[in-house]
Amino acid sequence: MSSVVDIEIPEDLIRRFDKSGPRYTSYPTADRFNPSFAEQSYNTYLAQRATRTDNPPLSVYLHLPFCESLCYFCACNKIITQDHSRVTEYLQYLEKEMELVTSRIGPDRRTVQLHLGGGTPTFFNSDELRQLMAMVRKHFTFTDDAELGIEIDPRTVRDDTLAFLAELGFNRTSFGVQDFDPDVQQAVNRIQPLEMVEKAVGASRAAGFQSINADLIYGLPKQTLESFSRTLDSLIKVSPDRIALYNYAHLPSRFKAQRLIVASDLPSAETRLQIFLMSTRRLLDAGYVYIGLDHFSKPDDELNLARLDNSLHRNFQGYTTRADCDLIGFGVSAIGKVGNSYSQSVRTVKAYYEHLAEGRLPIEKGFELSSDDLMRRQIIMALMCSAPLDIAAIEAQYQVDFWTYFAHEVALLRQYEDEGLITIAPEAIRVTPKGRLFVRAIGMAFDKYLSQPTTSTYSKLI
Repeated sequence: MSSVVDIEIPEDLIRRFDKSGPRYTSYPTADRFNPSFAEQSYNTYLAQRATRTDNPPLSVYLHLPFCESLCYFCACNKIITQDHSRVTEYLQYLEKEMELVTSRIGPDRRTVQLHLGGGTPTFFNSDELRQLMAMVRKHFTFTDDAELGIEIDPRTVRDDTLAFLAELGFNRTSFGVQDFDPDVQQAVNRIQPLEMVEKAVGASRAAGFQSINADLIYGLPKQTLESFSRTLDSLIKVSPDRIALYNYAHLPSRFKAQRLIVASDLPSAETRLQIFLMSTRRLLDAGYVYIGLDHFSKPDDELNLARLDNSLHRNFQGYTTRADCDLIGFGVSAIGKVGNSYSQSVRTVKAYYEHLAEGRLPIEKGFELSSDDLMRRQIIMALMCSAPLDIAAIEAQYQVDFWTYFAHEVALLRQYEDEGLITIAPEAIRVTPKGRLFVRAIGMAFDKYLSQPTTSTYSKLI
């Protein structure tokens, strides 16, 4: 199975093409959502599922926002509380939302994917998680091969946690590791020794989880090239199936928690680049395959197998092995994708409860995609997944002459072709193995919204 192990990582090109840009978990990106798409718009798309017989399968996302303590780097929508009684009310309103949604989409509830994110899903105790999963199974029908994933803070894991989650049907998990260095952990207020993660991963394997992911973050305060190398030493020994290597975006003006980070403790831009380069080489040398962006997997993991057979996809949870689904999001700030639309729920629990108490879906904003948006999304997502972009298929589906319609975009791509990052031929545009390092930049060539103002600050590509 191929990887980029035998290809030199082009540091000079990384420096040249390392600009800010979207991560393309959607196109158009979430900063383009607008309040003119509200509850009625969402209702319309849900109702369309009830009248169609050719619906894609469902993917369900539940946002569980509660955390016991504040991680200073976190940019998620979360609620810091020690009051576990708040879960009871949240579960009641989640069920109200599920009832409203499923009453609109009709009987086709075939579900191939479930993801619990947060916040800290394991803030919920065993009885509450059992109640939550009973609610989900009441409203949705999982296929035999469905992926049921949950994000886990290792600090919340007890001796029986992973076995219990497997009993509930979860078969994939993701652990937030970030960094094992004690000084870094202290600087971001997240203390979790290596032994804690080793035990949690071991328990996952014993419970039969099919894929185990670990998240790392580079660019955190107090990190050095040497300290992060030691973190990699430890994580490679733990040997998760997948590793996500995220670039920390320090945006204290947007995220209050990040104001608690001492800016002078952050590594320099050059140090961050060197950490990325070193980490990529180390993971490749350890036998991991580079999937794209910040994701690595073992060669036999489903993620890499999907990359090899061009069935890899991308959604709001990142890379996925599942074909394009309608995504139903539940909970505060949850994002959904139904038909040719995106939707996002209100961000506060107060507003979420108020909407549902009045029998209204808690939609704050969204987006209805035009034919041009759909075509560009298909192109960008193919490039993001390093799949061949079939020119004839695009032309037939959207009734355009590709080379005329995208003359400007193809001209932008020539710089990447000149550097061997893509190949452009009459039948297809292909991302080369080393081009997988640059898929965000390559995809940006087709993003027509980048020329329009936005309030968002995008992260660096590397």
